Amino acid sequence: MNPTLRSDLARLIAAQICLHACMTGFRMAAPLMALREGYSPAAVGMLLALFALAPVFMALPAGRYADRRGLKKPVAMAVGVASAGAAVSVAFPVFGVLCLTALACGAATGLAMIALQRHVGRLANGPTELKQVFSWMAIGPSISNFLGPFAAGVMIDSFGFRAAFLLLALLPSLAWVWIRHTVEHEPVAPGLRQSSGSSWNLLKDKGFRKLMLINWMLSSCWDVHTFLVPVLGHERGLSATVIGSILGAFALAATAIRLLMPWLAAHLRESVVIGSAMCATALLFAVYPLVQAAWAMASLSILLGLALGSVQPMIMSTLHQMTPHHRHGEALGLRAMAINGSSVVMPLLFGSAGVLVGVGAVFWIVGAVVGAGSPLAWTLRSFSPPAPQRVDP
Repeated sequence: MNPTLRSDLARLIAAQICLHACMTGFRMAAPLMALREGYSPAAVGMLLALFALAPVFMALPAGRYADRRGLKKPVAMAVGVASAGAAVSVAFPVFGVLCLTALACGAATGLAMIALQRHVGRLANGPTELKQVFSWMAIGPSISNFLGPFAAGVMIDSFGFRAAFLLLALLPSLAWVWIRHTVEHEPVAPGLRQSSGSSWNLLKDKGFRKLMLINWMLSSCWDVHTFLVPVLGHERGLSATVIGSILGAFALAATAIRLLMPWLAAHLRESVVIGSAMCATALLFAVYPLVQAAWAMASLSILLGLALGSVQPMIMSTLHQMTPHHRHGEALGLRAMAINGSSVVMPLLFGSAGVLVGVGAVFWIVGAVVGAGSPLAWTLRSFSPPAPQRVDP
């Protein structure tokens, strides 16, 4: 990659970390506060589901908005929503307000991520560079998945929940510092947008449907881990710092594998990487409920982070090759809607299932589904569609 592209990516990754760390920190701290106040796992599942509720409804409009407006306007809107939503919990740290904060942080992060991913995809030239830029970009969530929970956990143990919420509330405003000088891409011509038809017609392609199903299964695994590790840690008497460190170990492992992937991009096949990750995840989920010690949970978190961390760059590369250039925002919106819809429903199911059959059974059921779905990944193929003809506005 040339120096200009590396510089642009660095700024975009930094902005992504600031926004995403706010959400991931609240996603760990808010359920932990609810558990300490005596709320049930089902209530905690509902709270976690709210982080993904707003993106379910706004993902498609956000994708089309990013196609029309580019990067800066969506990110500025996201910064304002996240900052306001987080500040409310600083003033009123109660369960009902935490639910409102979850909605605001989820909406802001979803909007910003679609705009950032679309912008990055348009920076790349060719399949190899797509894998490289999305491998680098995927480092952002990995870092924020460590930074947010770990910082929140330390602040909770040292100064209490309100201090942790204040720290998290300050993070989104830093994103604009990194993003404000970014050069926008040329917007999609109105005539070309109007000729594309409904966003839903992207699902007519069999390969795109298969990719969305695979993405849903793997994002469910991420949700299982994020939701059930605090529940397991609470049951076993672990402190907030230890729980945050276990989640942080997962994030660091995901970061490590993504740091390697840009250098290996030319030698990696998307289908092989995704299929191998699904098989490894199924095996790790079978073992996870059987361990008791914090160090063993952290070890499995590291292995799971290596497996799941390798997936997103491959899925994003495949998605950008499968969809027309002028519809990347819409395709990203559909993907975000699917995985966030899963994140709304799945924690509710996890919480209810955890009460009925136990936390361990949830791990085993989800692992079995992922293992059974792994053959889909081995048959996945990507292609580059013909470049769309220019339509004058």
